[in-house]
Amino acid sequence: MAQSNSIRRPWLIPWYIIKTSRPLHWIKNLSLFAPLIFTGNLYQVSLFGAVVWAFASFTFATSATYIFNDILDAPADRIHPIKKNRPIASGKLPVPIAAVTCVLFALIAYLLASKLNPILAVTIIAYLALQATYSLGAKNFAILDILIIAAGFIIRIYSGAFVINAHLSVWFLLCVISVALFLAAGKRRAELGVITASGSTATRKSLTNYTKPLLDSYVTMFGNAAWMSWALFTFFESPKATLPIWLFLAEISRTTTVNKLLMITIPVVIFIIMRYQRVIFEDRSEAPEKVLLTDIPLISAIAVWGLLVIWILYGGVSSLI
Repeated sequence: MAQSNSIRRPWLIPWYIIKTSRPLHWIKNLSLFAPLIFTGNLYQVSLFGAVVWAFASFTFATSATYIFNDILDAPADRIHPIKKNRPIASGKLPVPIAAVTCVLFALIAYLLASKLNPILAVTIIAYLALQATYSLGAKNFAILDILIIAAGFIIRIYSGAFVINAHLSVWFLLCVISVALFLAAGKRRAELGVITASGSTATRKSLTNYTKPLLDSYVTMFGNAAWMSWALFTFFESPKATLPIWLFLAEISRTTTVNKLLMITIPVVIFIIMRYQRVIFEDRSEAPEKVLLTDIPLISAIAVWGLLVIWILYGGVSSLI
């Protein structure tokens, strides 16, 4: 009935396509800007424009994977307390239209990437292949599913580096891996928490092989790794202080020498991790993206962290050279 209603009202099809593309999840693609920011190239117009186009390419790629996943998951989603309302599962978006849109979005993503950088085109193909593997069955295997989700974040980061031909330090790579694993484990923990709280049966097979204590240990382990790797990054990769006050203090005493300004962001990072853990452990949401956009303390802390990073790298208080 729902499907026939959507066909009788074809003007709603674009809305259902957009909804299935999950615009809320596009926030993950902002990670492509990380290499641009941390290499000191944020104000380089040509490089910024290239990353914007890479962001657009990944937006189409991720949308294609979400549509593909929803087509395959439609039978299981219909018995899920939340996912049953998705356009494909509810029948509002016909599968043939969804399938054509999926192929079209994947093609657009590849064409955009190939125009920008051949290596970026390869990473888009790798991302699409990885996500297709995930949707076709890899997501049903515990631990492997978390590793694949984390790999998606890592591919995004390196795609942002490829498009501007930037070098990423090993410490930054360690940060990326740790944070990616933390977010991926947190996603599974949040999903399991919501299902348990609602009294529903797990519709994702891998969740049946997880327990809350096990996922809690994963989240805690990767959370610790995330803030520690960030601390190491700030220690080894902080730019030199150039503001006269820092140089003056350094002349007074070696004890007051300040050449690792990024380290002042460590307490903020620790708060972000602790707050995120609290939210997912409270079983408030199974979607980390919603948490990042709705939890005021978390949003505020992320904003403070971002402003501090921008101020230190681009505010004239330090030099990347």
